[in-house]
Amino acid sequence: MRELTVVPLDHVEFGYAPYDWPYAQQFRDAIDTYFEELCRDKPTLWNGRVLLMRDFAIAAGALRGTFFETGYADFLHWRDHGFPDRSVVNCFGMAALHSRDGAYLMGVMGPHTASAGSIYFPAGTPEPIDRRGSTVNLLDNVLRELAEETGLAAHEVGAATGWSAVANGGYLALFKQLIINAPAEEIRARILRHLASERRPELADIRIARSTEDFDPQMPAFMTAYLAHRFAGGE
Repeated sequence: MRELTVVPLDHVEFGYAPYDWPYAQQFRDAIDTYFEELCRDKPTLWNGRVLLMRDFAIAAGALRGTFFETGYADFLHWRDHGFPDRSVVNCFGMAALHSRDGAYLMGVMGPHTASAGSIYFPAGTPEPIDRRGSTVNLLDNVLRELAEETGLAAHEVGAATGWSAVANGGYLALFKQLIINAPAEEIRARILRHLASERRPELADIRIARSTEDFDPQMPAFMTAYLAHRFAGGE
């Protein structure tokens, strides 16, 4: 299998422009049918609006791209059928939670979610709320997802400079290292208390990784690529 590359980014710049996605139009009936089938097993799924990216490029330590809005059902059909339109990517930020004792903390997605059982950092596909006029703020998205999924607030974490990008098929994962001044076990216990207080938490559990020995088959390839890079001393 091809080894994924971790690309450090000093600068990210995201625009927004309306786009009538041909894929969503071409497969409209199939998308609607597929989403209905998914909802039979997971009735809490909601066909909200999300942002995908087109016209993107990485050069000289900078990523630039343009987001457009589409339905969540459109995204799921495209994702689950192998990302057939390669002109588009699911570009999203990830909260790479790093504890005082050098560990990373990840969430296990709950059984009612579209990615049930997967293990990765707090994250979510960008939404229209992340728009700022003709631009998109991915850091705001990361901090919002962190608070929603774990209960950790923005003022409790220190954001490292820059981002790390990992491209994998239709995914373009952007990792923002967020440092928490507490040991991993203490952070995990706190997040678990938050999850226990919610009626339907998005996460089912919290995992800790201190080395590549803690990798799990349920971790996506972009996750293991990033963590292996970090554990090997990569910036």
